[in-house]
Amino acid sequence: MRIFFHDYAGQEFTTSLSRALAARGHEVVHAFASSLNTPRGELFTKQSDSPTLSFREILMDPDYARRNFSFRRRRSMEVRYGRAVAKFINGWKPDVVISGNTPTETQEPISRAATAGSARFYYWVQDFYSQKFYSDAVDRILSRKIPLVGGWVSAWYHHLNRRQFGRSSQIITTNGDFSPILSRDFGVEASRISVVPSCALIEEIPCLPKDNDWSRRHALHDKFVFLYSGAMEMKHNPALLLELARHHAEIPEVRVVVVSEGDGAAWLRKEAAAANLTNMLIIPYQPNGDLPSILASGDVLVDLLAKKAENFSVPPKILNYLCAGRPLLLAMPADHPAARITREHVTGLTAAPDATDGFLAAASALQTSPALCAHMARNARAYAEETFPIEKAAAVFDKILMQ
Repeated sequence: MRIFFHDYAGQEFTTSLSRALAARGHEVVHAFASSLNTPRGELFTKQSDSPTLSFREILMDPDYARRNFSFRRRRSMEVRYGRAVAKFINGWKPDVVISGNTPTETQEPISRAATAGSARFYYWVQDFYSQKFYSDAVDRILSRKIPLVGGWVSAWYHHLNRRQFGRSSQIITTNGDFSPILSRDFGVEASRISVVPSCALIEEIPCLPKDNDWSRRHALHDKFVFLYSGAMEMKHNPALLLELARHHAEIPEVRVVVVSEGDGAAWLRKEAAAANLTNMLIIPYQPNGDLPSILASGDVLVDLLAKKAENFSVPPKILNYLCAGRPLLLAMPADHPAARITREHVTGLTAAPDATDGFLAAASALQTSPALCAHMARNARAYAEETFPIEKAAAVFDKILMQ
């Protein structure tokens, strides 16, 4: 089977899934956008890869990553990119097109090209950025700026979403919580929804000792480290990390380490310097191969989601955290799936995103209890080993695509 797998962001799990599908005998092209400023998988062929796998970088305007432009210009970039992907589909003529992590107007020409070429189209819903909440965000922004037009534009995006779901042979979601939203808001029949949870690359994230080359390079091997690793925008509420550093400023052995880029990381760097928080270390993105050592350098791995975060997916960073075998400290809504996993499998502690005192109390509980940390770390790795092997996900995808 000829599979065109489009993952706009080029994430680690999707890259690994393409490798696994190619290893099962399929001819796979994995396509992704250039110039995006986000953590990515290994988007190149390796010696161990099947010869039926190839990667295709589709040109995205380099200015797209800067985000300092109008909605109109951003939309223009996304539409041009979608047309470039569609052009490749028209030329390669796959049997199957899978597309996810993709803005609505980018997805439109992709889904149209797939069905026009008699390929089966599978909309992979990993979150609702590019579906319901993309149109909702447009509605909120434009309704303030252009009240009469904002609602119309939101309705237009909703119409596109619904049309794209209608073109899909199946809608593949990462979370069962999506199903009622797809049915209620987009009229998708339950029989056309398949759930395949996102996974992390457990095969590539072993449990390593804290004392390793990366931790020594940054003088962290003998410190208690709260570590945040991954994308950070202002929506992630970086102020909580600032408060975490302030809270432990008088404890010499504690460090708050942020491995990230983006607006949130830039704000955090500025505020930490202004407050003279010498126990906070902010580091730009590191080579992908360093990830196991980076995560192993943390004693507690941290993630943040704002109170109004409209994302029902478990962030990839949390999946990686579980593989690393470290306890989690999460600030996010209690009904978020990542918070549920953490509570139900006892892999860490959670707090409401606006409960600074609760977040700091949970951090102190972990920092002062090595036994609690060790227990939660074992649970985290056990959950990952049971849930994340890539061959499990590939087998489920194979079954869906062969129907």
